[in-house]
Amino acid sequence: MREFLLQNGPVLAWAITAFHALILVLSLLGYRKTREPLFLLLCLLCFGLCYDALIQALGASLGEGAALTGLSRFRYVFHGALIPLLFPICAYALDFKRPWKIAVWVLTGVVVALGIAEGFATVMVPERAAGILRMASDKNATPGWATGVSMLLAFGTIIPVILAGIAAWIKQKTPLLFLAGLLMFAFAALGPATGNMDLNFLITMFGEVFLVLFFLLYARRKAK
Repeated sequence: MREFLLQNGPVLAWAITAFHALILVLSLLGYRKTREPLFLLLCLLCFGLCYDALIQALGASLGEGAALTGLSRFRYVFHGALIPLLFPICAYALDFKRPWKIAVWVLTGVVVALGIAEGFATVMVPERAAGILRMASDKNATPGWATGVSMLLAFGTIIPVILAGIAAWIKQKTPLLFLAGLLMFAFAALGPATGNMDLNFLITMFGEVFLVLFFLLYARRKAK
């Protein structure tokens, strides 16, 4: 697996960018047809993931400099602003009553604010791996609170998806939401588990592919 990733990094980044763009379009069409909120939330999530993959795909072409740094700053900000939408996705998937949905949106707003602040506070350094040039977080220079928020966004948002997926599997007889969360978590942990931390960003992107794919399949099933 490692050799495959090392040899095909840029191609994979472009393919993942195209995939997220496709899911974004399909989600937009689904929302226009059904007005199901899950489709709209998925559109926003896909926008952030598509932008993230695009900037990483373009990194080597842009080279180190102000352009890549500026575009990468938005990559972090969009990530912090849009990943918390996993919370309301869970709420709408499980058909929470209005008071609970309001509470979830309040929580989401707080995490979004923290995520945006983390995006601006992150200190970035150029990093090359698998033929991809990207601006990575400098763990030593980035404030501790920002690193903590980054961990919250990485794992504190996906665990509720897994739990909501279990509930949906029991109540709605579909494992799609559970698979979305489980595969995202599995790929996020795969890099550290296999000693490929330098490629963890690329491995995690495959988890994001499965996340939005199964979200789309779930939204379509729920909209029927």
